[in-house]
Amino acid sequence: MLWSYSTYSPVIMSFSGKYQLESQEGFVDFMKAIGLPDDMIEKGKDIKSVSEIEQNGDQFKVTVTTGPKVLTNSFTVGQEAEIETLTGEKMKAVVNKEGNKLKVVLNKITSITELVDENTLVNVSEISVIISTREVLLN
Repeated sequence: MLWSYSTYSPVIMSFSGKYQLESQEGFVDFMKAIGLPDDMIEKGKDIKSVSEIEQNGDQFKVTVTTGPKVLTNSFTVGQEAEIETLTGEKMKAVVNKEGNKLKVVLNKITSITELVDENTLVNVSEISVIISTREVLLN
């Protein structure tokens, strides 16, 4: 039997669905790093957020509900869109799609959401921390 790589097509699943937070790691440290106030972190750390994604081709609407707070962002893959962050700040960004992953860079934050299987989303968010050391001598 001969295999032809040109006929191989990876399975791309739809992100559409309603997902509930199952587990999280590093939440408090990450939220502090992005500047969320301690009282908001304390209120939100034990709430099971719900994320609803509507996908129509390359168009997405993502609604995240955490207790009384509802955050909705709409975007088209590969095109600049205004995205609201967890801190309430709005900024322009481009969401890119690579297979079953959505990637966006917002200021110093990189967020990658991967559709692991038809029932599971994994989001990894990273913030780069730059440390500057300056030596000052008395003149």
